[in-house]
Amino acid sequence: MHYGSLLFLISFLYSTVGMAQRIQREVFGTFPDGREAHLFTLRNAAGMEVKLTNYGGYIVACTAPDRSGQFDNVVLGLPTFADYLKGTPSLGPIIGRFGNRIANARFTLDGQAYTLATNNGKNHIHGGPKGFDKKLWDATPVDGAEPALRLQYTSPDGEEGYPGTLAVTVTYTLQKDNALRIDYQATTDKPTVLNLTNHAYFNLSGMKQDVLNHELMIAADRFLPTDPGQIPTGELRSVAGTPFDFRKPTAIGARINDTSEEQIRLGHGYDHCWVFADPSTKLKLGATVYEPTTGRRMEMFTTEPAVQLYTANHLNGKLQGKEGVPYVRRFGLCLETQHFPDSPNQPSFPSTVLRPGQTYRSTTLYRFSAK
Repeated sequence: MHYGSLLFLISFLYSTVGMAQRIQREVFGTFPDGREAHLFTLRNAAGMEVKLTNYGGYIVACTAPDRSGQFDNVVLGLPTFADYLKGTPSLGPIIGRFGNRIANARFTLDGQAYTLATNNGKNHIHGGPKGFDKKLWDATPVDGAEPALRLQYTSPDGEEGYPGTLAVTVTYTLQKDNALRIDYQATTDKPTVLNLTNHAYFNLSGMKQDVLNHELMIAADRFLPTDPGQIPTGELRSVAGTPFDFRKPTAIGARINDTSEEQIRLGHGYDHCWVFADPSTKLKLGATVYEPTTGRRMEMFTTEPAVQLYTANHLNGKLQGKEGVPYVRRFGLCLETQHFPDSPNQPSFPSTVLRPGQTYRSTTLYRFSAK
């Protein structure tokens, strides 16, 4: 064999093996009807690892280094596919068609009234009881400089009450700088509403303790107060002088039990939407989280105008993670980037309407480091 050809073959085999090492695919479990769900493991050169399943697009695990270089899982996840099939409190899936709540499970668009599935009292939440977190997505590993997984799903017209056939693509990319990037894209054949997000619960201690000592910064000077059903009242209230002021890094536990604040009582802690000071669609820093015992830090960047902070107020220890640790109250925190809850019923909020000929695009990135 010619020397140049031999070098080419060696280079080709090395790159092929390298890609196999960066993206691993295995059977995660089987549905009663025989369909298989797969588990994909993405790895980068720094040693970070992300596990994803095409059932619901769940982030099953995500490792990040501490200040000594020790990698631990920092995302709440369940041990087996059977555990996910039983239903979870949204431990890391793609949320759609509409993240967060829609009042009274209905809205009107272009004069047409639509009734949605109710799954949060009289309201609709996170796309309904059979939302995108319950769907088996088509999965394609993406060969490139950075390992990625592309998930695709077509939601039929009328699914969970929503109008329009919606074609959705969500791409997870594990970047070389230890960032997990999520890109959302969608088109529709009828006017509809759309508000996609991911519902990962983060715990930067590596599942060693709850998140109350995590220091949080949110680049927001306003938040959305809610009524007793946790539907926004329509007011954009200043965070100044309230337990909702995270403009400077503050321990989550510092004010989470301040029951003199009505909104803390209504949310049983933090379960509210913060409005970024920068409402633009550019990729901007929206929040940072720092865990002092490990030194782990997470930066969250997004193109969205807001983020819902949820502090696992309703976890009760009945679920156990892969590490065998019970997921108790406030054992994780969610930073769900999104448009405002109940936007279809509140004209003063940024629009979530998607029309034929338009393309929905949104990006969120979680970057991990340590100090």
